[in-house]
Amino acid sequence: MAIGVFDSGVGGLSVHRALVERFPSADLIYLADQAHAPYGGLPGERVVELTRRGCERLFEAGADLVVLGCNTASAIALRRLQQTWLPGFQHARGRPANVLGIIVPTIEAATGLPWTPDPKRLPEKAEALEVLGIFSTAGTARSRVYEIEIDKRRGDIAVFTEPCPELVPLIEGGADRLVLAPIIQGHVEALTRRIGRAPDKAVLGCTHYEIVADLFAAALPPGVQLIHQPRSTADSLERYLTAHPEYDPGSSGQRLFLTTGAPGPQNGIVEAFWGAPLRFDAA
Repeated sequence: MAIGVFDSGVGGLSVHRALVERFPSADLIYLADQAHAPYGGLPGERVVELTRRGCERLFEAGADLVVLGCNTASAIALRRLQQTWLPGFQHARGRPANVLGIIVPTIEAATGLPWTPDPKRLPEKAEALEVLGIFSTAGTARSRVYEIEIDKRRGDIAVFTEPCPELVPLIEGGADRLVLAPIIQGHVEALTRRIGRAPDKAVLGCTHYEIVADLFAAALPPGVQLIHQPRSTADSLERYLTAHPEYDPGSSGQRLFLTTGAPGPQNGIVEAFWGAPLRFDAA
């Protein structure tokens, strides 16, 4: 038994690393769908299909629980898969299997409230309005998942999303940080202009952006709090495993890295983030 982590590419490594730190003895399998990355500009039905195929591959590899370390997949595909595909798959498999996302833990961290499917919205407090900035892929921005779900829960938080469509291909391609820094600065400035001021808090709503989180922190004004999805996801998964003992994350510390793209070592920016050479095997 193992925990699977799925992403369109290398961004989910940020979630994977947080889970390794939180569950050092757990068995973890990572799958990057680099053959089809990035997901941010793909049609919704294609995202659903690719996410389902990725989950199936991770279950085949030995995972019983899959975490979608991808905001686009979590925003567009997760609910569909949980409602229309997963029940039949669980029945055919004959043992527990589940797929979790990273947006719910992020919204819990942003609102300070535990997730409930039918929340009771807190009353608006205009004098205490908090502004939350979301940096995301175009697909996540189009879904408006953060705006919709946070507004259901907190009337005193205003959400503004800034799509950053060029960042994932650049990070996947190993772009120099000197190239990435002014692009990130431009997105921070664009969001600030739309809001009229800097956000109070910001979410890196694409796990690829966590690989260069320090560049976002440097571009944002001092005092803006960054909400880190990997940490929030690890917190949420720890609570989930406590509540669901039927999911055994394993105990041998296995680490397996798979890709649908070209196997081999990852680029320098990824290895610098990971802190060691990192090689993906063919999925």
